Amino acid sequence: MPMPDNSPLPPWPYPRWIAHRGAGKLAPENTLAAFRLGASHGWRMFECDAKLSRDGVVFLLHDATLERTSNGQGVAGDLPWGALAQLDAGAWHSRQYAGEPLPTLEQLARWCIANHYHLNIEIKPSPGTEQATGRAVAELAARLWQGQPVPPLLTSFKPQALAAARQAAAQLPRGLLLDQLHEGWLDAALALDCQAVVCHYGLWNPANVQAVHQAGMRAISYTVNDEWAAQWLLDLGTDGIISDRVELFSPAG
Repeated sequence: MPMPDNSPLPPWPYPRWIAHRGAGKLAPENTLAAFRLGASHGWRMFECDAKLSRDGVVFLLHDATLERTSNGQGVAGDLPWGALAQLDAGAWHSRQYAGEPLPTLEQLARWCIANHYHLNIEIKPSPGTEQATGRAVAELAARLWQGQPVPPLLTSFKPQALAAARQAAAQLPRGLLLDQLHEGWLDAALALDCQAVVCHYGLWNPANVQAVHQAGMRAISYTVNDEWAAQWLLDLGTDGIISDRVELFSPAG
Protein backbone atom coordinates (compact mmCIF):
# COMPACT_ATOMS: atom_id res chain seq x y z
CA MET A 1 0.00 0.00 0.00
CA PRO A 2 1.23 3.55 -0.64
CA MET A 3 2.57 5.44 2.32
CA PRO A 4 0.10 7.81 3.98
CA ASP A 5 0.76 11.50 3.46
CA ASN A 6 2.34 13.21 6.46
CA SER A 7 2.23 17.01 6.31
CA PRO A 8 4.36 18.88 5.38
CA LEU A 9 5.67 16.08 3.19
CA PRO A 10 4.42 15.96 -0.40
CA PRO A 11 2.49 12.89 -1.54
CA TRP A 12 4.58 9.73 -1.90
CA PRO A 13 3.22 7.16 -4.35
CA TYR A 14 5.58 4.30 -3.54
CA PRO A 15 5.15 1.28 -1.27
CA ARG A 16 7.23 1.14 1.90
CA TRP A 17 8.85 -2.20 1.04
CA ILE A 18 11.31 -2.49 -1.86
CA ALA A 19 12.80 -5.80 -3.03
CA HIS A 20 16.58 -5.50 -3.45
CA ARG A 21 17.78 -6.39 -6.95
CA GLY A 22 14.53 -8.23 -7.63
CA ALA A 23 14.43 -10.97 -5.03
CA GLY A 24 17.46 -10.40 -2.85
CA LYS A 25 19.56 -13.53 -2.79
CA LEU A 26 16.89 -16.09 -3.73
CA ALA A 27 17.52 -15.70 -7.47
CA PRO A 28 20.33 -14.24 -9.58
CA GLU A 29 20.24 -10.50 -8.87
CA ASN A 30 19.15 -8.02 -11.53
CA THR A 31 17.64 -10.70 -13.78
CA LEU A 32 14.03 -10.89 -14.87
CA ALA A 33 13.81 -14.21 -13.04
CA ALA A 34 14.61 -12.40 -9.80
CA PHE A 35 11.93 -9.76 -10.30
CA ARG A 36 9.34 -12.40 -11.14
CA LEU A 37 10.27 -14.31 -7.99
CA GLY A 38 10.02 -11.18 -5.88
CA ALA A 39 6.59 -10.49 -7.33
CA SER A 40 5.50 -14.05 -6.55
CA HIS A 41 6.19 -13.28 -2.87
CA GLY A 42 3.82 -10.32 -3.06
CA TRP A 43 6.33 -7.49 -3.48
CA ARG A 44 5.21 -4.59 -5.63
CA MET A 45 8.30 -2.39 -5.75
CA PHE A 46 11.78 -3.39 -6.82
CA GLU A 47 15.29 -1.96 -6.84
CA CYS A 48 17.68 -2.53 -9.74
CA ASP A 49 21.13 -1.35 -10.87
CA ALA A 50 21.50 0.25 -14.30
CA LYS A 51 24.61 1.00 -16.33
CA LEU A 52 25.62 1.65 -19.94
CA SER A 53 27.09 -0.71 -22.49
CA ARG A 54 29.85 0.56 -24.75
CA ASP A 55 27.28 1.29 -27.46
CA GLY A 56 24.84 3.07 -25.19
CA VAL A 57 22.34 0.38 -24.16
CA VAL A 58 21.11 0.67 -20.55
CA PHE A 59 21.25 -2.76 -18.91
CA LEU A 60 21.11 -4.22 -15.41
CA LEU A 61 24.25 -5.08 -13.46
CA HIS A 62 25.55 -4.10 -10.05
CA ASP A 63 29.31 -4.53 -10.28
CA ALA A 64 31.63 -2.63 -12.59
CA THR A 65 33.01 -6.00 -13.69
CA LEU A 66 31.30 -9.12 -14.95
CA GLU A 67 33.01 -11.94 -13.07
CA ARG A 68 30.86 -12.17 -9.92
CA THR A 69 27.42 -12.43 -11.52
CA SER A 70 28.03 -13.78 -15.02
CA ASN A 71 30.38 -15.92 -17.07
CA GLY A 72 31.86 -12.79 -18.64
CA GLN A 73 35.14 -11.08 -17.85
CA GLY A 74 36.32 -7.51 -17.54
CA VAL A 75 34.57 -4.18 -17.24
CA ALA A 76 30.97 -4.56 -18.36
CA GLY A 77 30.75 -1.06 -19.78
CA ASP A 78 33.64 -1.78 -22.15
CA LEU A 79 31.55 -4.33 -24.08
CA PRO A 80 28.82 -3.71 -26.66
CA TRP A 81 25.34 -4.90 -25.86
CA GLY A 82 25.55 -7.66 -28.46
CA ALA A 83 28.32 -9.32 -26.44
CA LEU A 84 26.68 -8.68 -23.06
CA ALA A 85 23.41 -10.19 -24.26
CA GLN A 86 25.14 -13.53 -24.87
CA LEU A 87 26.34 -13.93 -21.29
CA ASP A 88 24.96 -16.35 -18.73
CA ALA A 89 23.88 -14.30 -15.71
CA GLY A 90 22.24 -17.14 -13.79
CA ALA A 91 24.54 -20.14 -13.52
CA TRP A 92 26.74 -18.44 -10.89
CA HIS A 93 23.73 -18.46 -8.56
CA SER A 94 22.41 -21.99 -9.09
CA ARG A 95 21.83 -24.58 -11.79
CA GLN A 96 18.14 -23.73 -11.72
CA TYR A 97 18.88 -20.36 -13.30
CA ALA A 98 21.59 -21.37 -15.76
CA GLY A 99 21.19 -19.48 -19.01
CA GLU A 100 19.38 -16.50 -17.52
CA PRO A 101 20.50 -13.45 -19.53
CA LEU A 102 21.36 -9.93 -18.51
CA PRO A 103 18.24 -7.83 -19.09
CA THR A 104 18.00 -4.34 -20.47
CA LEU A 105 16.30 -1.66 -18.43
CA GLU A 106 13.68 -1.43 -21.15
CA GLN A 107 12.77 -5.10 -20.70
CA LEU A 108 12.35 -4.65 -16.95
CA ALA A 109 10.43 -1.40 -17.43
CA ARG A 110 7.91 -2.98 -19.76
CA TRP A 111 7.35 -5.83 -17.31
CA CYS A 112 6.88 -3.40 -14.41
CA ILE A 113 4.51 -1.17 -16.35
CA ALA A 114 2.42 -4.10 -17.62
CA ASN A 115 2.01 -5.41 -14.06
CA HIS A 116 1.66 -2.02 -12.32
CA TYR A 117 4.83 -2.52 -10.29
CA HIS A 118 7.03 0.30 -9.03
CA LEU A 119 10.75 0.60 -9.65
CA ASN A 120 13.74 2.19 -7.96
CA ILE A 121 16.51 2.49 -10.55
CA GLU A 122 19.94 2.91 -9.04
CA ILE A 123 22.17 4.65 -11.57
CA LYS A 124 25.35 2.60 -11.28
CA PRO A 125 27.88 4.09 -13.72
CA SER A 126 31.02 2.38 -14.87
CA PRO A 127 33.95 4.49 -13.66
CA GLY A 128 34.19 7.71 -15.64
CA THR A 129 30.70 7.52 -17.17
CA GLU A 130 28.72 9.20 -14.40
CA GLN A 131 27.18 11.97 -16.47
CA ALA A 132 26.56 9.87 -19.56
CA THR A 133 24.91 7.11 -17.52
CA GLY A 134 22.74 9.50 -15.51
CA ARG A 135 21.56 11.20 -18.67
CA ALA A 136 20.89 7.96 -20.56
CA VAL A 137 18.97 6.34 -17.69
CA ALA A 138 16.81 9.43 -17.17
CA GLU A 139 16.07 9.90 -20.86
CA LEU A 140 15.10 6.26 -21.28
CA ALA A 141 12.99 6.19 -18.12
CA ALA A 142 11.18 9.37 -19.12
CA ARG A 143 10.32 7.85 -22.49
CA LEU A 144 9.26 4.45 -21.19
CA TRP A 145 7.12 5.76 -18.33
CA GLN A 146 5.59 8.63 -20.29
CA GLY A 147 1.92 8.86 -19.38
CA GLN A 148 2.20 6.37 -16.52
CA PRO A 149 0.73 7.41 -13.16
CA VAL A 150 3.87 6.67 -11.12
CA PRO A 151 7.37 7.20 -12.53
CA PRO A 152 10.43 5.31 -11.34
CA LEU A 153 12.56 6.66 -8.49
CA LEU A 154 16.12 7.35 -9.69
CA THR A 155 18.87 7.02 -7.08
CA SER A 156 22.65 7.06 -7.11
CA PHE A 157 25.72 7.34 -4.91
CA LYS A 158 27.15 9.60 -7.63
CA PRO A 159 25.99 13.23 -7.43
CA GLN A 160 27.21 13.82 -11.00
CA ALA A 161 24.89 11.09 -12.25
CA LEU A 162 21.91 12.55 -10.41
CA ALA A 163 22.71 16.03 -11.69
CA ALA A 164 22.79 14.72 -15.26
CA ALA A 165 19.52 12.87 -14.67
CA ARG A 166 17.92 16.05 -13.38
CA GLN A 167 19.09 17.97 -16.43
CA ALA A 168 17.76 15.28 -18.79
CA ALA A 169 14.40 14.63 -17.09
CA ALA A 170 13.76 16.95 -14.17
CA GLN A 171 10.26 15.57 -13.71
CA LEU A 172 11.55 12.18 -12.53
CA PRO A 173 11.98 11.89 -8.73
CA ARG A 174 15.49 11.40 -7.42
CA GLY A 175 17.15 10.09 -4.27
CA LEU A 176 20.72 10.54 -3.04
CA LEU A 177 22.34 7.31 -1.87
CA LEU A 178 24.76 7.59 1.05
CA ASP A 179 26.97 5.09 2.84
CA GLN A 180 27.96 7.70 5.43
CA LEU A 181 26.47 11.00 6.54
CA HIS A 182 29.32 13.28 5.58
CA GLU A 183 29.27 16.97 6.39
CA GLY A 184 26.72 18.70 4.19
CA TRP A 185 24.85 15.53 3.22
CA LEU A 186 21.42 17.11 3.60
CA ASP A 187 22.40 20.20 1.63
CA ALA A 188 23.81 17.95 -1.10
CA ALA A 189 20.46 16.17 -1.46
CA LEU A 190 18.59 19.47 -1.52
CA ALA A 191 20.96 20.92 -4.11
CA LEU A 192 20.08 18.02 -6.40
CA ASP A 193 16.33 18.61 -5.86
CA CYS A 194 16.03 15.12 -4.41
CA GLN A 195 12.79 13.72 -3.10
CA ALA A 196 14.52 11.11 -0.92
CA VAL A 197 17.69 10.32 0.98
CA VAL A 198 18.60 6.63 0.85
CA CYS A 199 21.24 5.43 3.27
CA HIS A 200 22.46 2.45 5.25
CA TYR A 201 19.83 1.73 7.88
CA GLY A 202 22.28 2.10 10.76
CA LEU A 203 22.77 5.79 9.96
CA TRP A 204 19.20 6.77 10.77
CA ASN A 205 18.27 8.25 14.13
CA PRO A 206 15.32 10.41 15.19
CA ALA A 207 17.15 13.68 14.47
CA ASN A 208 18.23 12.64 10.98
CA VAL A 209 14.79 11.37 10.03
CA GLN A 210 13.24 14.59 11.30
CA ALA A 211 15.74 16.70 9.36
CA VAL A 212 14.99 14.85 6.13
CA HIS A 213 11.24 15.14 6.64
CA GLN A 214 11.43 18.82 7.51
CA ALA A 215 13.35 19.33 4.28
CA GLY A 216 10.41 17.78 2.40
CA MET A 217 12.16 14.51 1.55
CA ARG A 218 11.65 10.86 2.42
CA ALA A 219 13.98 8.64 4.45
CA ILE A 220 14.71 5.26 2.86
CA SER A 221 17.03 2.50 4.13
CA TYR A 222 19.18 -0.23 2.63
CA THR A 223 19.70 -3.21 3.02
CA VAL A 224 17.44 -4.35 5.85
CA ASN A 225 17.40 -8.12 6.40
CA ASP A 226 16.57 -8.50 10.10
CA GLU A 227 13.19 -8.14 11.74
CA TRP A 228 14.52 -6.07 14.64
CA ALA A 229 16.06 -3.55 12.25
CA ALA A 230 12.89 -3.30 10.21
CA GLN A 231 10.80 -2.69 13.32
CA TRP A 232 13.26 -0.07 14.55
CA LEU A 233 13.01 1.77 11.22
CA LEU A 234 9.23 1.60 11.31
CA ASP A 235 9.25 3.04 14.81
CA LEU A 236 11.55 5.85 13.62
CA GLY A 237 9.00 6.81 11.00
CA THR A 238 11.16 6.11 7.96
CA ASP A 239 9.46 5.83 4.60
CA GLY A 240 11.05 2.97 2.71
CA ILE A 241 12.87 -0.29 3.43
CA ILE A 242 15.01 -2.03 0.82
CA SER A 243 15.47 -5.71 1.68
CA ASP A 244 16.83 -8.98 0.36
CA ARG A 245 14.41 -10.96 2.50
CA VAL A 246 11.44 -11.20 0.19
CA GLU A 247 10.51 -14.48 1.87
CA LEU A 248 10.61 -13.02 5.40
CA PHE A 249 8.83 -9.68 5.33
CA SER A 250 5.25 -9.06 4.31
CA PRO A 251 5.37 -6.17 1.84
CA ALA A 252 1.83 -5.20 2.81
CA GLY A 253 3.07 -4.50 6.35
